[in-house]
This record gives sequence, C-alpha cells and structure tokens, in this order.
Amino acid sequence: MEDDAPVIYGLEFQARALTAQTAETDAIRFLVGTQSLKFDNQIHIIDFDDENNIINKNVLLHQAGEIWHIGASPADKAVLTTCYNKTSDSRVVSCAAVWRMPSDWETGSHESPDDSAHNPQTLELLCHLDDSAHSNAACVLWEPMGDGKRVISLADNHALLWDLQESSTQATVSSTATLEGKGQLKFTSGKWSPHHNCSQLATANDTAIRGWDLRTMSQIYCIENAHGQLVRDLDFNPNRQYYLASCGDDCKVKFWDVRNVQEPVKSLEEHSHWVWSVRYNHSHDQLVLTASSDSRLILSNMVSISSEPFGHLVDDEELSEGEDNHQEDKSKEPLKDSVVSTYEEHEDSVYAAEWSSADPWLFASLSYDGRLVINRVPRALKYRILL
Repeated sequence: MEDDAPVIYGLEFQARALTAQTAETDAIRFLVGTQSLKFDNQIHIIDFDDENNIINKNVLLHQAGEIWHIGASPADKAVLTTCYNKTSDSRVVSCAAVWRMPSDWETGSHESPDDSAHNPQTLELLCHLDDSAHSNAACVLWEPMGDGKRVISLADNHALLWDLQESSTQATVSSTATLEGKGQLKFTSGKWSPHHNCSQLATANDTAIRGWDLRTMSQIYCIENAHGQLVRDLDFNPNRQYYLASCGDDCKVKFWDVRNVQEPVKSLEEHSHWVWSVRYNHSHDQLVLTASSDSRLILSNMVSISSEPFGHLVDDEELSEGEDNHQEDKSKEPLKDSVVSTYEEHEDSVYAAEWSSADPWLFASLSYDGRLVINRVPRALKYRILL
C-alpha cells in the first residue's frame, strides 16, 4: 500500500465534532462526536495504527444529546468536554459538560472490531459548565499546555473562565468577559493563545475577531469586518506569538498580525464555499489545513509567514528589520507560498480538520455524513521540510 494513501472510516451517524486526543502523545488518537436525532449519541475513539494503516475504534455513549463541539484535556487522556444540544420544555438548549471515559474502555477493545458497538459503555459526567444565566454554549476551550484545571466556555455573548476542582467534578466561574454592543451579539468560536503565559484569548463573533486579556477580562484588539461574512474558526501560529489565522463564510482564509489589525498579512482564496476550520501544524507552522463545505480539505505551505521563512528559524524582530535588507540578497529570499494538496475523499461538507498530537505529519478530517479520513503530509514535502 502506498504510504500517502488516505485511510477512511465511516460512522453510522452524522458528525461534525472532531478533536485530537491532546494528552496522548504516543498513540495516534482522535475523538469524534456524533449528531443523531433518533439514537443515543456517541463518542468514537479512533486509534490509527500507522504501521498497518488500519483504524481501531471504540464507542462510548454520550446520552446527553447531539454533539456540536468536542475538546480533549491537555493533561488527562480520559477527560473531555462536549457542547451538545438537548431539548428542554420543547426548546433546544446548547449545554456544555466535562466527562470522563470509563477506566476500562480499552479492555477487550481489540477482540473483534465490532464487539464494543453492541454494548458500549457510557461516559461519566464530571460536571456541567453552564449556569442559568449563560445558556447556549458554542465551544469549550482547554488551557493550552495547561494542567487540565482551566477551561473557557463561550456562551451567547459571554466568555466564562472556569476553574475545575476535585478532579474536574466541580467547576466554578472565576471570571467573565462580555461582548458589548447592539443586537443579539454572540460568540461563534474562539481560540486560547498558547503564548503570553496563556493569558490571551481570541474570539469570533459575526464578522469580527477580538482579542482578550484573561487577567483583566478586557478587550485588547478588535478586527472589525475581518471577513465579509461570518467568521467560523481561528487558530494561533504555535511559534509566532502575534500570528493568528481565521476563516469564514466568505470562502477566505486570512492570516493576521494582531499588532497591526488594519490588513491581513496574507489571504487565501482556494475554497469555493464556507471555510469551517483552519489549523496550524503544531511543529511546522508553515503547514496549514483548511476544511470547507465545498467538500474539500486543503493543505497549504505558508512559508513566507512562518517561523522558518528562509529555511531556518527566525524571530519576529529579525523579520521586521530584514524586510528591507533582504531585498538585494536573493539567497535569503523566502520560499513561495503554495497549495500542497487538495484532498477530495469527502462527499459532504468537511466541518473539522485536526493534526495528530502524536505524529506531526498526520491529520484527520471529518465530513457531515460521518466520514473520517486520515491523511499524511506528502512525503516529498516532509523531506523538504526536514532536510
């Protein structure tokens, strides 16, 4: 079998929530949450065996409702958060909760791949992340590289910072930030920055992107009309602290330097429909994945705005000084940005794409029809980056 061939796994249900299991750095593992109206919803634990190119799965029941968003604790493999819809008094409410996988979910999982599906175990509820004042959770964000004790939930027009105590069985709100303005303002998504001692948050609402200082819960920047239509997703460059990527319903992916928010540093217009997800590679920040409801996943090589634009690590100061001096020095010219690959294994809207936490060259994508595809960065590009 050719090394770069995709591996495809089909869930019985529709799905749009995907995350890598962040605390697991040995096994290649992703978690998928389903959206079934008729049946109990499930978390599928997808293990990819890259030596044999096969997928092993386990299923856990999530009886609380349809899963819209899923997040994995950075510190504890067994702990995760979901945002889910449930019907209460004939109206649909979006809730958020912290869950633990049963301690023995792995036992007996590999006798036959379908065994666990007949009598799946149920996730254990640790605590709810909603209070009556702030319903409608859009997403829950774990503190990057944290000890699994702090999460942020975005609910309507509030960002709530929670402290998880007693091994996550209790959650208390330690501070909140509120979107001010006219109309029904609400957050669509957000990303907790891994930089500045994890003291910053970026959020999207409608066409704007805002930055927040979590120590004071105050706004530190605002990119009005960052996109022509709704902003769907954000991600921070893991190596360059001021760089942020965004994508949205205007079919565009944009890269920002948040110190100067007048104009994006770069724009990509490769998708032909809404872009739902943008993800930087954790190790090689020139590699950027985007997923769209044009059914495609695109891997771009954004070398010029990466931390290695000249094939070696540079810091931001060197870049800003160097922009003038490097003009005449052709040997130092950055490599060209390009689309590396367009992946067309999906037949439905691709709502999520995630890099593996264990293997930087491997990523998963999920389309609404329940198709999960695992792909690798093309080998030629991998060796060009490494050598």
